[in-house]
Amino acid sequence: MTHALVIGGTGMLANTSLWLERKGYHVSVIGRNANRMECLLNKSTDPSHITPILVDYRDTGLFKNKLRGTIEQNGPIELVIAWIHSNAESTLEIALSEISHENSGKWKLFHVLGSSANLRAIQKKINLLDSTQYRQVQLGFIMENGHSRWLTNDEISQGVIDSIQHDQLINIVGTLQPWEKGPL
Repeated sequence: MTHALVIGGTGMLANTSLWLERKGYHVSVIGRNANRMECLLNKSTDPSHITPILVDYRDTGLFKNKLRGTIEQNGPIELVIAWIHSNAESTLEIALSEISHENSGKWKLFHVLGSSANLRAIQKKINLLDSTQYRQVQLGFIMENGHSRWLTNDEISQGVIDSIQHDQLINIVGTLQPWEKGPL
């Protein structure tokens, strides 16, 4: 069974975590909130195919240990969906290092980024090995009847799922234009 990791997989990416599980992946889900994790497991078609990992990824030592544990338990990770807040800059580097160390083949990373992220600058800053197939999913906003709104969790998850299904190098979910009309 292919092992996927969803960092931030109990909130706006919960439906992505559940979709992966339904598609036959074993999904390790990183989240901080026990209630959200329990809700995710209750919605799962087969909770034995989800490994819940309750950890604040800003605790880098514990995060690294939890990653090593899920790799040891469930095998090498071949697909990563990562929504990481900007105040945890080392989290992605730790994940890349741990996953690459245990995976001798190619694996994919779908990096979920906010609407104001500079995609080129972020990609240049990340130390990617040749084995990592890097993809970016940028979250925008929706224009409706002359007004803008942020994406819903369902729209975000569907955008990430579309990115995975079509293996898109860059996918903008919603729109980023006109920027000045975006939500406050």
